[in-house]
Amino acid sequence: MSHSSLSALPAPDRLDVTARLRDALLEASFTADGLLELLGAPAYAALARSEIVPALRATRGDTPLEMLVRLFLLQQPVPHARVEGVLPVDACLESGWLVRAGTDEVAATVDVRPYGGAGGEDWFIVSDLGCAVGGAGGIGSREEGVVLGVGGASTTLAGITVRTPVSAALDLGTGSGIQALHAAQHATRVTATDINPRALHITALTLALSGAPAADLREGSLFEPLRDDETYDLIVSNPPFVISPGARLTYRDGGMGGDDLCRTLVQQAGERLNEGGFAQFLANWQHVEGEDWQDRLRAWVPRGCDAWIVQREVQDVTQYAELWLRDAGDHRGDPAEYQARYDAWLDEFEARKVKAVGFGWITLRKTGAAVPSVTAEEWPHPVEQPLGETVREHFERLDYLRTHDDAALLTGHFKLAPEIVQEQVGLPGAEDPEHVVLRQNRGMRRATKVDTVGAGFAGVCDGSLSAGRILDAIAQLVGEDPVLLRDRTPAQIRLLVEQGFLEPA
Repeated sequence: MSHSSLSALPAPDRLDVTARLRDALLEASFTADGLLELLGAPAYAALARSEIVPALRATRGDTPLEMLVRLFLLQQPVPHARVEGVLPVDACLESGWLVRAGTDEVAATVDVRPYGGAGGEDWFIVSDLGCAVGGAGGIGSREEGVVLGVGGASTTLAGITVRTPVSAALDLGTGSGIQALHAAQHATRVTATDINPRALHITALTLALSGAPAADLREGSLFEPLRDDETYDLIVSNPPFVISPGARLTYRDGGMGGDDLCRTLVQQAGERLNEGGFAQFLANWQHVEGEDWQDRLRAWVPRGCDAWIVQREVQDVTQYAELWLRDAGDHRGDPAEYQARYDAWLDEFEARKVKAVGFGWITLRKTGAAVPSVTAEEWPHPVEQPLGETVREHFERLDYLRTHDDAALLTGHFKLAPEIVQEQVGLPGAEDPEHVVLRQNRGMRRATKVDTVGAGFAGVCDGSLSAGRILDAIAQLVGEDPVLLRDRTPAQIRLLVEQGFLEPA
């Protein structure tokens, strides 16, 4: 692996310097809030698309904050004399955070991006120069071992992760360390692995500069760096899930064929989970000719695990190839080379009979249940992050439904979940709606069709009456046989509970 043009990294063990640097950055308001205030929303958002011109324009002055943005986010050299009052310059030069540039300037050796934690913490994500964010502009370096900062996928995974206090968490393929940093807030021990030693070095810097406890860092692929007896309460991974012909870029191409890397990761996670533990992944999967994608994914789920698989997006093979060719900046190179790469990608898909690629979230939970529950669904609509609590509640409701048959369901008491509205759908001017839709304004923001009985039932659920009593009252209102109504309604109640419209009271 060549690191020829990758810069030397700061020393990971100089915690004294890292602590002083952290204090200096906070002192100058080099934080997510400080940046937003300095740059304004459009320039701040442009940075996430790897566009730096708006931020350069916003940092022409020489306040300490403007200088730090130019130095650590925009990779501009700044005058040594100007930084002296702001940073512990000599210590930063000596430990490798800064290098001398020209006669009287200094430059950063790594990208440092302020990042706000879920609880309002001020954190810093370290990555290779020019790689603070991926995005449409592609990455700043074509080096194989390059370590990226925070992209949309990282923040998505951080948002869907269940955040209950646990004793042991594993971040597999840690990259710049963002998942390990989140896990350190609610796990007693955090283990972070990566096949790229440079990523482990950078993760150590991210944790130290963010004031988080150090993690147990291990080099190797997938579960290889773990001892046979090591298990966890939480496993998270934003793996190199790109399905590509040949592994060119370590951070995105796992080097296994097709979606084998994601499948292997999911299948092997089961035996690494403690009872009740969660494993949460972002993944890509192939849509293969003559095969239902949901069946393909169900086959990945390890024994003894419940699973919730959500397909967020599907791209046909041409869109998919273009997305990742652009991501690597190939569209800016030699046109003939670009076409050859594109061709190779389509050859690969054709050989595998792949028509499209799905992207989404996979959550496993280790369960003692005799019959695990596996839900695979398509949900491309907007959701409300963070969703960790929504994910945890989904599995709790599964447990409830699994242990309550229809008779038990009717003796149960339910409450309508918060922020649910009812919409009536039908032709304008018609007397009765064709159907009624219940819609959530929180979490997954689901919508579901119900009949008039279902709508009436949901409307009066406040936990005071049992489901059976409510149905008897509805039967009287609509003049229906209460026995028949009790027989046909539990399936609808189950669905409303499963999707989070009703909560067991």
